[in-house]
Amino acid sequence: MDIRHLKYFLEVARHNSFTRAAESLFVTQPTISKMIKNLEEELGVELFERSKRQLILTDAGRVILDQAQTIDKAFSNLQTELDDLLGLQKGHIRIGLPPIMDAEVFIRLLGDFHQLYPNITFQLVENGAKKIEENIMDDQLDVGITVLPTEDEFHYFSFMKEELRVVLPPSHSLAERKQLKLEELKNEWFIMFNKDFALNDRIREACKEAGFLPNVISESSQWDFIGKMIATGLGISILPYSVAMLLKEEVRTIKVIKPAIEWDLAIIWKKNYYLSYATKEWLKFMQDRLTMDNS
Repeated sequence: MDIRHLKYFLEVARHNSFTRAAESLFVTQPTISKMIKNLEEELGVELFERSKRQLILTDAGRVILDQAQTIDKAFSNLQTELDDLLGLQKGHIRIGLPPIMDAEVFIRLLGDFHQLYPNITFQLVENGAKKIEENIMDDQLDVGITVLPTEDEFHYFSFMKEELRVVLPPSHSLAERKQLKLEELKNEWFIMFNKDFALNDRIREACKEAGFLPNVISESSQWDFIGKMIATGLGISILPYSVAMLLKEEVRTIKVIKPAIEWDLAIIWKKNYYLSYATKEWLKFMQDRLTMDNS
């Protein structure tokens, strides 16, 4: 048995599928099937129940899963600690980014960090804030950007606070208003980010506070696509001011009062978890630079 057997087993268990595990690992399905079969023969037990449509771990498989996760984490920590000894000569940082933000400043800072540490590589994963938090807890990401408040399991530092604005097509009856109460939107059709996004919850909570639940006509994960739908008159949306300013379509943005809606973006990482020297240096760099930029 070697570490590859355990990594392949963990990936199959995570996806409950040989096919999806093979795609994730960039290997063929026969290769991963053979690896799992070899592991079963070496251990003398079946790890998966294959008679049903979906793969299911056997009792033995669940026992092996717990141990395999521990071994994989220990192996990963060993590699990370060896990287530390090299003093940032190499390293890899996995970062979760929500697509609902103006990433220009963030990307510029990544470029500045790369100039200082050219051998450190990055994996950038776009997803909603809730999915990013989940992936950090599952050790699939090292750090990520989310909306405060967040779970107690995370350390964080805040780097951006801004208002959310109602975004309307120019033909809308409210388009010439300077500000409006949220309750005035109770009969409107809302275009929302999907439920992986904390913004979805924030808007629903604000609408509930104003005495109604939003009528949702569509959900998306892309702010630019939401902008196009607004421009065609499909509905309205509520977006961070900085994102609304990025829309290329002709739209109107209006301040919301009673209640005003704000969001607070933060970089988060898991408490009581070993961070690589590269990740710790990147966090220090980002906190210093973002604090300086906002001062």
